[in-house]
Formats: sequence, structure tokens, C-alpha cells
Amino acid sequence: QVRLVESGGGSVQSGGSLTLSCAYSGMLLDSFIVGWWRQATGKGREGVACMTKDGDTYFEDSVKGRFTLSRDNAQNTMTLQMNNLKPEDPAVYYCATEASYIASYFRFGPACRFASWGQGTKVTVFP
Repeated sequence: QVRLVESGGGSVQSGGSLTLSCAYSGMLLDSFIVGWWRQATGKGREGVACMTKDGDTYFEDSVKGRFTLSRDNAQNTMTLQMNNLKPEDPAVYYCATEASYIASYFRFGPACRFASWGQGTKVTVFP
């Protein structure tokens, strides 16, 4: 059974940085597309970034150049490094994977698709 657990959310001043981590179990990170999406209060889902099995990454325009994605296949963990956080970045962030497909994918960008995700971790940015 695939399980994803996020950590690292919190509050940071605008322009600051946060590191989100995700621990995956029940799957191998380098066998599936993995990544993050977010949902701000009162808004719909927004894709953030993903990494393919081959390690190629894709970032939404709103975070490109500020966020980076990395994975540790040995530890089965993934990290989203968020720099220069802006007032539009606050949201609950979910780590996700295409594994455990049931009925539909959340798709964004040319190659990102997610079928399951964790409980989320909240990110707050204050002025």
C-alpha cells in the first residue's frame, strides 16, 4: 500500500525559504512520477512540480526559478526546496505520485500526473 507523509511546513517571512520533505512507502521513488501540488484557501488544486522516473523535472511557471525538487532513492524521500517565498505561495502542500491509480489522475504540465497523495503540510508566508 502506497503511503506518503509530508513534513516541513510552517510560517516564514516573505522572501524566506522552507524545505518540505516527503517520505514514501509501499513504492520505489524512481519507478513512478512523483511531485507536489498545493491548494490555497478558497482555491482549487494547483500543480507545483514533478519528477519523472528518469529524473526529469517540471515546474509550474509561478514557482520556476524559486523551487527545486530532489529525491533520495535510497531513503525513498523527496524534498521540495522553496526559496524566495511570495505572498501567493501560502497553501497546503501535498506530495504525490502517479502510483495507486484508481479512477483518475490530477494532471498538469506536459508530464505530471498524480493519483495519490499525503495529508498535506501547511505553508504560511507573512509580509
